Amino acid sequence: MLRKLSIQSKLMLILLVVCISSIVSIAYVGYSSGQQVLKNSIFNQLNSLKESKAYQIETYFQNIRAQVQTMSESTSMVNAMKGLKQAYQELEEQTLSPQWNTKLKQYYNQDFLPKLAENVEGKPLLFSYMPYGMASRYLQYNYIANNPNPAGKKSLLDNALDGSRYSDIHQQIQPIYRNFINQFGYYDLFLIDADTGNVVYTVEKEVDFATNIYQGAYSRSNLAGVVQEIRKGHDPGIVAITDFEIYRPSYAAPAAFIASPIFDGANLIGVLAFQISIDEINRVMTGGGNWERDGLGKSGETYLVGSDYAMRSNSRFLVEDREAYLEMIKDKGVSEKEFNQVKRFDTSILYQEVDTTPVHKALAGETGTDIVEDYREVVTLSSYRPLDIWGLDWAIIAQIDRDEAFAPIEAFKQRVLFSTVIIVLIVTAIAAIFSHYFVRPLHILMDGFRKVSKGQTDVVVKLKAKDEFHELSNSFNEMVQSLNHHQHLVKEREQENEKLLLSILPEPVAQRLKDGEESIADNFSNVTVLFADLAGFTELSNSLSANEIVNFLNDLVIAFDEAAERYGVEKVKTIGSGYMAVSGLSIPRIDHAQRVVDFALEMIRILRRFNRERRTDLKIRIGINSGEVVAGIIGRSKFIYDLWGDTVNIAHHLQIQGRSDSIQISDRVHSSLSDVYDFEPVPDIEIPGKENLVAWSILLENKAVNY
Repeated sequence: MLRKLSIQSKLMLILLVVCISSIVSIAYVGYSSGQQVLKNSIFNQLNSLKESKAYQIETYFQNIRAQVQTMSESTSMVNAMKGLKQAYQELEEQTLSPQWNTKLKQYYNQDFLPKLAENVEGKPLLFSYMPYGMASRYLQYNYIANNPNPAGKKSLLDNALDGSRYSDIHQQIQPIYRNFINQFGYYDLFLIDADTGNVVYTVEKEVDFATNIYQGAYSRSNLAGVVQEIRKGHDPGIVAITDFEIYRPSYAAPAAFIASPIFDGANLIGVLAFQISIDEINRVMTGGGNWERDGLGKSGETYLVGSDYAMRSNSRFLVEDREAYLEMIKDKGVSEKEFNQVKRFDTSILYQEVDTTPVHKALAGETGTDIVEDYREVVTLSSYRPLDIWGLDWAIIAQIDRDEAFAPIEAFKQRVLFSTVIIVLIVTAIAAIFSHYFVRPLHILMDGFRKVSKGQTDVVVKLKAKDEFHELSNSFNEMVQSLNHHQHLVKEREQENEKLLLSILPEPVAQRLKDGEESIADNFSNVTVLFADLAGFTELSNSLSANEIVNFLNDLVIAFDEAAERYGVEKVKTIGSGYMAVSGLSIPRIDHAQRVVDFALEMIRILRRFNRERRTDLKIRIGINSGEVVAGIIGRSKFIYDLWGDTVNIAHHLQIQGRSDSIQISDRVHSSLSDVYDFEPVPDIEIPGKENLVAWSILLENKAVNY
């Protein structure tokens, strides 16, 4: 193009370049100086605000630590704990009428489980959450199921009027503790028997009330974790705290706990625990919703982030414009599960990931400032530092959008650019006319390429010109059509392949297969394998239709699968009425043997429940062994993922030669769990081609296997 320009056009082009260069040079010096001064001022303001918020949060946690420690040492708390423990034990002798038991089940089925199901994956089952202790059911009936107050107001009932000594004590302490948590902003207060794990008292009377946190539905909750930490410490001065996690008794809302021991002399008799409310933390971090008053403008915010890179306080953008925030996180590719949780609970705590450079530095112990993209992928000026809160690894971030922060200097830049445009238009009016007509076809083609680069494959470029640009546009259109066709084919096959792989392989193995590995086989030095088989299933099959037997087996296997997931056990396969599972394979686990044994006990409980509900008389034989296995894929066009080795064979023989409703384990499993369960020796197991195997059976009568 330059070779075809006239001398006049070339001269005008030179004048244009000189003119623009002079203006840009002067503007750049002013712009850079102003930007640096403004940036320093904003960082100073963010640092000041960050330190103020950090001080308030750190002070808040110091105060609740002092409160729980002081309250647990008070004489009134010790007396209340002693009285409640004794009264709770007395209720174990009570008899629960069938009507009470029915009403309690109705509460779970009609009130608690449906609402919980809205907030968790899968369908919560009644037998997993329903308490089985007599005192537990007695108290849950009187203070929850038969409580006339609605959910969220159960704490207003001071006395169930059942005439028990428990209710007399409850009437004395409930108004006091209810007022305490309301005054100091706690969500709930718990008194827990340190010996038995029984939750003998709560203020709010959610379904964790009167349950046992050493076993049962909530034994793996963070409340159970904080109590276990107190028991291990066995020190009157200890205070334990857990970070926010999903807490199912509160309908899977985020919850954190702080606890302190209750001693009667030198004896640890109980644990006092507070459920920390997120409202107080949000009030401090959001300034009561007055961000602009705090100097954060229209886009600034302060928030907390935990060691898992998830928020521990609400995002400003969720509070100010909920729908826009939901649309934003959806566009950023957040999972459907997390999106629904944010929508249901109206909180970004635990669900908004903040995996940014300032967070990494703050969690590594650094304090500083930076200009980076935040969790919205918006460039911000950020100030960060770690928080000094005992027991919690949190960071605090104060930030404001760069566009808003640099708005004054951007306004100056706009004025300079406007002036430049006027001058350039005057100097280059004729050159602009010619250049416009020349580059127009090129712009159309470039726009088409940009759309294609962003994934749009239905682009069609139309040019009226009859020159080379016209031929280029035709070639472009043919290329896009071909690309569109191939892209649809590739996408359909990728979706089909991925769905098929995930249905038959563990996710890590499926990924390796997708990455091109042809031969997948791995040695695992220490896992625990379980084989289970149903006795009497063939006879049952002869008495039922094909539909009925398939539905029955499907329901039973689904219940086993859900239990396996809870205990950290992976199902390998089912063959007819047989079930094979393993722990410690995809995810290495130190306690894989105990997890498998716990799962085996749960399988017996599940089968017994099925027998009662469906009037069947199936039995189950279970064999368990630990050791080395080989795992891999067999086949090419039709393949399976399976396990091999002596460990697998021994577990299989333990199951085959076991008694009905028994769990037979190898000597290796017995050695690792002899102090956890009660065992009895059984006749040696005969394995063809090998020495007889020493085997043991778990004493089921000492385990809570009855529903």
